[in-house]
Amino acid sequence: MKATYDAKSDTLTLELKPGPVAESDEDKPGVILDYDADGNLVGIEVLDASHRVAEARTMQFQVAD
Repeated sequence: MKATYDAKSDTLTLELKPGPVAESDEDKPGVILDYDADGNLVGIEVLDASHRVAEARTMQFQVAD
């Protein structure tokens, strides 16, 4: 999994699985879900991220036991 915040476009991108995106749907305004050719969710894009996500420039990652 890879997370990228682009301050210039104020976009947060979460790449869940590498590979080509076959289809994208705007689930809610400003939240775009990316799918591969098999319909699997492979990415999430959050537009205007600094207004939607607390501290878009930092991230914590935790693996639950």
